[in-house]
Amino acid sequence: MTWKATVLTIFPEMFPGPLGMSLSGKALEKEIWALKTLDIRDFTRDKHQTVDDTPFGGGAGMVMRSDVVDAAVEASGEIGPLIYLSPRGAPLTQAKVKDLAAGPGVRLLSGRYEGIDQRVLDAREAEEISVGDYVLSGGELGAMILIDACIRLLPGFMNQAGSLVEESFEGGLLEYPHYTRPRVWNGIEVPAVLTSGDHARIAAWRQEQAEATTRERRPDMWALFTRRG
Repeated sequence: MTWKATVLTIFPEMFPGPLGMSLSGKALEKEIWALKTLDIRDFTRDKHQTVDDTPFGGGAGMVMRSDVVDAAVEASGEIGPLIYLSPRGAPLTQAKVKDLAAGPGVRLLSGRYEGIDQRVLDAREAEEISVGDYVLSGGELGAMILIDACIRLLPGFMNQAGSLVEESFEGGLLEYPHYTRPRVWNGIEVPAVLTSGDHARIAAWRQEQAEATTRERRPDMWALFTRRG
């Protein structure tokens, strides 16, 4: 069954964007996954297609209206959970990506301005997810990140499934460094163990490198890994 991504946005022309290129674009052509965009402005009721209004209680910026967003959500169907891309959401993790990729698809709500009226988020039981501790101009780029992370796990997307097993976050560690030709570059030689032909030594070296990198760069992940081990 084709995995389906439905994006609710006021800028549908942003899609597929980079998702239409390289492996993701080929997978889209092969119908390994499908993309549908809904223009939230199509669900407005005034001639100006107004999607936002001033916030109750005052404050800077504008807020996307609950009635307009709700109509768009209603039209999005029921394939996959409704996810609102928000900096206040739960962090997107590889475990969450795997869970979403295993389902039928996702419906991604891309906010703009100061955000979306909380009432529609509560009424529609939207799950809030953040792609990082920073603020973007809107949810569209976050939606692309989430989609890309999911579709690369779909059967038929990659020819080398083994590469998925050894990458960052698998097994609780960051990935080890990679090297390729030329063997000597700018006077720097590839680590000798990688050209030894000894697969056991290579595996041990890669594990050591993954542990060292995780310990240095992500002490939070390292603490979880050591507790689990």
